Amino acid sequence: MKQPTSIRPAEGKLGVLLPGMGAVATTTIAGVLLARKGKGVPVGSLTQMGTIRLGRRTDKRVPKIADFVPLASLSKLEFGGWDIFPDTAFEAAEHAKVLEGHHIAEVRDELEAIHPMKGVFYPGYVKRLHGTHMKVARTKADMVEQVRDDIRTFKRDRGCDRLVAVWCGSTEAYLTPTAVHATVQSFEEGLLKDDPMISNAQIYAWACIKERVPFANGAPNLCVDFPAVWDLARELRVPIAGKDFKTGQTLMKTILAPGFKARMLGLAGWYSTNILGNRDGEVLEDPDSFRSKEVSKLGVLEHILQPDIYKELYGDFVHKVRIDYYKPRGDQKEGWDNIDVFGWLGYPMQIKVNFLCRDSILAAPVVLDLALMLDLAQRADLQGTQEWLSFYFKSPMTAPNLYPEHDLFIQLMKLKNTLRWMMGEEPISHLGTEYYD
Repeated sequence: MKQPTSIRPAEGKLGVLLPGMGAVATTTIAGVLLARKGKGVPVGSLTQMGTIRLGRRTDKRVPKIADFVPLASLSKLEFGGWDIFPDTAFEAAEHAKVLEGHHIAEVRDELEAIHPMKGVFYPGYVKRLHGTHMKVARTKADMVEQVRDDIRTFKRDRGCDRLVAVWCGSTEAYLTPTAVHATVQSFEEGLLKDDPMISNAQIYAWACIKERVPFANGAPNLCVDFPAVWDLARELRVPIAGKDFKTGQTLMKTILAPGFKARMLGLAGWYSTNILGNRDGEVLEDPDSFRSKEVSKLGVLEHILQPDIYKELYGDFVHKVRIDYYKPRGDQKEGWDNIDVFGWLGYPMQIKVNFLCRDSILAAPVVLDLALMLDLAQRADLQGTQEWLSFYFKSPMTAPNLYPEHDLFIQLMKLKNTLRWMMGEEPISHLGTEYYD
């Protein structure tokens, strides 16, 4: 990336478009509305609560990130999106049952004013959902044009100066790139021919990038991680990021596994299982959708532990992941991990983790941060894959032929060093010229 010489100010309204107006999206929207009224605290958001050290420790320069880089303020955010169900954001939030009634009631009027635009939905990619609020198009190319028209209409009608988009929709069936994904020309020909390897998420992403709207993929779908999109994003100077929000069980893995590796503790096996009862859990009952999630989850440990280098410690570990839909649990996902480690002389030990988390509560600050960071990236004239945002994803996108960095702490260092670099500050390396620098 080329270091920006200037960053355009965050003036005017920032429109945040969310494909998929379900539990994650409405929890994000309601939380932002509550925070800007002083009725809630945006816990978990690095942009709102995080700090960044500048210079030497003795300088005592530790501003909040929001005071260091020119981010859009919460008061300037305007929300919209698409869904295959016609519920307002208020109705969707009530249905999701993530937030308590008193929180939803505080921002009811604002939530009721947010009506989703008709969604793009070819059912073969998400077999467990049956929508009632969907676009109809002659071809997938026409579908892209309808989404582009939505984007322009939203921007005009809501008086937005800039837009960003964050995918909050369901996990789609597992797809791998094919010839249609190779170039901009092949993809656009595929749209005209209704190529079956072009999914709903890809249509949204293509439309957004065509409209120069930065796009983050919060699911494990094949979406913005293939050559045609990379080329289009660079050509139109649009930042993109992905994929799959790092929230519950995988977040814990990226915290614990670096600790095992740092202490050179061996791993014999890691068994993970989840139960959840929200729409995401229902979608993941389909084996094709589960395969997308499984691939996303399984890659984390292999990349962190580097079994090809540390064969004695990690060359033969077993990694299993299970997800079960259990309706009574709703959005309150429960994850169990059994971790078989070994230490000095190979003696075995066990660690048990039981994380009773709230899926959308953990995802909402990620959505907010990605929206603000991608807007910052575009105003700094950064384009293409924003690898420095790997901190937020289970399957971080990288430049071609590079392996992804999954270690949460390295990811955070990279994110903060990128912010320092953007603002002309020295990166922190802990290799100063003075003792105790």
